[in-house]
Amino acid sequence: MSEQSLEVLSRVFGYDAFRGPQQRVVDHVVAGGDALVLMPTGGGKSLCYQVPALLREGVGVVVSPLIALMQDQVDALTALGVRAGFLNSSQDPDERRAVEQAFLAEELDLIYVAPESLGGGESRTARLLERGRIALFAIDEAHCVAQWGHDFRPDYLALSMLHEKWPDVPRIALTATATPRTHAEISTRLQLDDALHVVAGFDRPNIQYRIAPKNEPRKQLLDLLRTEHPGDAGVVYCLSRASVETTADFLVKNGIPALAYHAGMDQRTRAANQSRFLREDGLVMVATIAFGMGIDKPDVRFVAHLDLPKSVEGYYQETGRAGRDGLPSTAWLAYGLADVVQQRKMIDGSDGDAAHRRVLTGQLDAMLALCETVDCRRVRLLAHFGQESTPCGNCDTCLVPPETWDGTIPAQKLLSTVLRLQRERGQSFGAGQSIDILLGKRTEKVTQHGHDQLSTFGIGSDLTEQQWRGVVRQLLAQGLLAVQGEYGTLALNEASGPVLRRERDVPMRREPERVARGRTQRAAKAAVDLAPAAAPAFERLRAWRAATAKEQGVPAYVVFHDATLRQIATEEPADVAALGTINGVGAAKLERYGEGVLAALAG
Repeated sequence: MSEQSLEVLSRVFGYDAFRGPQQRVVDHVVAGGDALVLMPTGGGKSLCYQVPALLREGVGVVVSPLIALMQDQVDALTALGVRAGFLNSSQDPDERRAVEQAFLAEELDLIYVAPESLGGGESRTARLLERGRIALFAIDEAHCVAQWGHDFRPDYLALSMLHEKWPDVPRIALTATATPRTHAEISTRLQLDDALHVVAGFDRPNIQYRIAPKNEPRKQLLDLLRTEHPGDAGVVYCLSRASVETTADFLVKNGIPALAYHAGMDQRTRAANQSRFLREDGLVMVATIAFGMGIDKPDVRFVAHLDLPKSVEGYYQETGRAGRDGLPSTAWLAYGLADVVQQRKMIDGSDGDAAHRRVLTGQLDAMLALCETVDCRRVRLLAHFGQESTPCGNCDTCLVPPETWDGTIPAQKLLSTVLRLQRERGQSFGAGQSIDILLGKRTEKVTQHGHDQLSTFGIGSDLTEQQWRGVVRQLLAQGLLAVQGEYGTLALNEASGPVLRRERDVPMRREPERVARGRTQRAAKAAVDLAPAAAPAFERLRAWRAATAKEQGVPAYVVFHDATLRQIATEEPADVAALGTINGVGAAKLERYGEGVLAALAG
């Protein structure tokens, strides 16, 4: 079994050995067993079903929510010599019939279908599957079955019928994002309790995690791109569609080639922008979270967030789109008081019952704890997924450790101001008014309401306005202060009392004076660069790849990944046989591209 799977891995995919638990999963599924696989983005999940589909009789059926990317997935497999097709709503009747006939004739190795197309087992696609011979079912992005997860898709709930209708066909469910709770929910809802469960490490050591205090975030982003990632491909996430548009415009005006992507755009423009991002080098995609799941572009060098993600799971999945090729990459987040107020307000105004709001609050609290930690960010991030680790030395808190300070007295001053506004005046305001009162600012709004007569007026002049905003943010993050109403005004809660009564201390994080761009990041950037002698060959190979990809109408990475081109440029294989020993050069690609690669290498 292992010899057969290794032969397919080498011949088709061009790799000499499986990584981590891949071989155990592959052999288990080839033998007919079910599996539930949790593996980080870029960890090689797809091989866990692609290799078994090539070894088992019949056609492998991949259930994927990524209709917009199915063509790219099929193109990538076709380039490897794998017979692949898809069925979805984007096809015309003739295209669909051709794929259906190929499936029934077993002229396909893999076929991709959308979960909604299965219709609980009564749809045209489900009836087609009943007429063919199925090698396996692969349920990709399996976390979509978690009802309170960040990517819930109702159609995934019906996928339990696969086991009922095809009890003898092995199923493999895969995801890159699952807490222990989500893992258990996937197992239960897809009836995989008796399956082989494989949880690979969630660590992505090549990604440097950094969270910066928000201060003119677009300018901070521009500085990041100009100083650390000039010419690199990356993704910038924004919470609103309007912010996506203005950020993309800002970058373009400042000489950064940027595209926008959000659900409010017409489908043709959205698809065209996604296609350009995948096919061209050095583009920046500015997007809402509508963009990203299944994006297989390996050379994304950074993922930036201009707004606070709603959960650690969402943050992990979004940052995981960086550095799929294993090369050093950056995950950067700008985070401030307004983010906390906005997210708290959104939860209070959300649909659903109290239990649902508790789940959302718990998810936000975990995200805030990651932002406010003074310890290693990677340790806290991995702990969220049930994995123990040691300080990484490659995140901002490791590179420039923040100090802690006793914020108890400032917390009491702030909470006392909110209390007096409520009790003495029957009023509630946002953070700005309380801070103005503490700083003793006689603004029009302060004097108009007589707030300069409050006993807390001017007692906070020992801190700056920015420091006070940090106090408010951290009180909100620690749950010692609440947000209420449509306008996000401040209010006390049950946890405020012990602080006011001096029954508990309030430790706070002091932001370092400079953003962490220390030796590790500089070393990481150097590691991305080739040895000077190999750089010209690499650029010739990239130019050849770009021309080839354009001619074939596929993304550049479908031809070869950057990592493969770097190895070719470094090792300089002299002939086709030597080229065939390079990682990522399988038999089909060697035959199709071998002479072209050698010609480009020779210059």
